[in-house]
Amino acid sequence: MKIDPASYRDPAGFVFSVDGEIYRAITAPAAEHWLFLNETGALRRLIDRGLLLSAEEVKPPEGCDGFAHVVRHPRLAFVSYPYEWPFAALQQAALLHIDLHLACLDEGATLIDGSAYNVQFQGARPVFIDLLSLRRYREGEYWIGHRQFCEQFLNPLLLQAALGVSPAAWYRGAIEGIPGDALMRLLPRRWWLRRGVLQHVVLPHLLSGRSLTRGAAPPLPRTALMAMLRGLRHAIAGLRAKPTGGRWTGYATENVYGDGDYARKRAFVAAAVRRVAPAMLWDLGCNSGDAAVTALEAGAGTVIGFDSDPDVLNQAYERAYREQRSFLPLLVDMANPSPDGGWNQQERTGIAGRRCADMVTALAVLHHLVIGRNLPLERVVDWLVDLAPAGVVEFVPHGDPMIEGMLRWRDKSQFAGYTPEALRARLGQRAEIVDELILPHCGRHLLFYERRP
Repeated sequence: MKIDPASYRDPAGFVFSVDGEIYRAITAPAAEHWLFLNETGALRRLIDRGLLLSAEEVKPPEGCDGFAHVVRHPRLAFVSYPYEWPFAALQQAALLHIDLHLACLDEGATLIDGSAYNVQFQGARPVFIDLLSLRRYREGEYWIGHRQFCEQFLNPLLLQAALGVSPAAWYRGAIEGIPGDALMRLLPRRWWLRRGVLQHVVLPHLLSGRSLTRGAAPPLPRTALMAMLRGLRHAIAGLRAKPTGGRWTGYATENVYGDGDYARKRAFVAAAVRRVAPAMLWDLGCNSGDAAVTALEAGAGTVIGFDSDPDVLNQAYERAYREQRSFLPLLVDMANPSPDGGWNQQERTGIAGRRCADMVTALAVLHHLVIGRNLPLERVVDWLVDLAPAGVVEFVPHGDPMIEGMLRWRDKSQFAGYTPEALRARLGQRAEIVDELILPHCGRHLLFYERRP
């Protein structure tokens, strides 16, 4: 039995794996709530609506006795974190959280927290994963997870909607979210009276530390709680991402490809994907998702995209969600990816620890790392080969407008070793170059390789 290192805070139970299967142990104090959800049919209805990750009670695996109940969950293809989600993904996750809470209240249950880490994605569709956050509702109780929800969902969304500032770096550094008092120092006053902001940000900040009653707080009727949740949902659904000033929003349509080069590039990628048939493909520098769609249509099971531009990632996610693609674009700087974090640096796993790709595509990315970030070519090649057993890499040569722009004020001799010959030589030390294509109009090189055993 291997206990998930992120599943340790809840005395009601924990997640563990045995032989690759995912289980959740439910302890005696939580058994009442599990039985209520299961025996009333509420659990099945929430799962069937796509709000909650599937769960079925099973006999405990050998050596895992001693729990009141054990349930089995399907294994997620990939685990991501809210500080990696583009605006639209965080927004959809927030709406799912509220929809689940409202559905629970209709079933006589409730959610006891507001954690964004209880949401994961299956493709572009969010799903709630923490069964133990659901329990029987007690009339008059408050939502104790309200502040947590605001710090992990609402406040990061407001930061970008109001200011055009991506919350990712702040959120990654403070993984419990963005505090309301900090947001208040930045939020323009014209936003203070907006729907949802006054009630969920401004007033809690102004009233923090003050007692509204001399005794206990009065009971909150369920109808009032549901009205508050509906108002919060409406406010979040109405937010729009303010552009952050990213450089690559027009790259998919404004680039150097011409005279059929782009179609040749897509065909090359598709042929490589069909040969590998990856269950999981990582698209490095995914931009708005064209290569991801090409890979999916060629037979890739799931695509995880990585890019450092919040604006193009937002476009990519909205496209994937709209088209119901098995594609999740994430905000990750490949030269400074998400590290291990949380308690004992084990609670949130860094990108390297989540490596699970059968194939990678690195299209028009190499020069950004080698020239843009001063990383040695051989190290970048080794990193690519280590990520997955197969891949497609694109080489942008000297003379390309992109390279010339990057080198305009720099010493070009510093990058004399950045050549297609050097790429082939280093790649050939670790992998077999299966196929290569030079695009005739723009002169860019595409190499499809398979790592040697």
